[in-house]
Amino acid sequence: MAGKKVLIVYAHQEPKSFNGSLKKVAVEELSKQGCTVTVSDLYSMNFEPRATRNDITGAPSNPDVFSYGIETHEAYKKKALTSDIFEEQRKVQEADLVIFQHGTLHFCGFKVLAPQISFGLDVSSEEERKVMLASWAQRLKSIWKEEPIHCTPPWYFQE
Repeated sequence: MAGKKVLIVYAHQEPKSFNGSLKKVAVEELSKQGCTVTVSDLYSMNFEPRATRNDITGAPSNPDVFSYGIETHEAYKKKALTSDIFEEQRKVQEADLVIFQHGTLHFCGFKVLAPQISFGLDVSSEEERKVMLASWAQRLKSIWKEEPIHCTPPWYFQE
């Protein structure tokens, strides 16, 4: 897909690992396809993974109660986020494709179910949050019948 912009958010401590090789192959293959590939190597950048008040450069909109989602949303509008967060957001906004490349769960030994995702909680209405909670409650009623995502071959765990 010539002309497409790809962002690889890479989070692994060892560049010579298999995850490093996966990233390298992605960069090479997508570049051959004519894509512009950007890699955000979070480890080499010493990117701070915790969401804290330090992510905001100005005064909070509500100094009495800190709500990360609301405060960062307001800070984003005011361009009052730290430069590293602002830069990563810019990369995401410009990308046609974002690949998250990490290796945290590759050896864990447990099966993974499809995610339950709720977006924009800090800016959702009470009714929207109730719908999200009801959806989660409904899913939990049959969670034991769900099939895991097949992301590891059975031989890996000697099944």
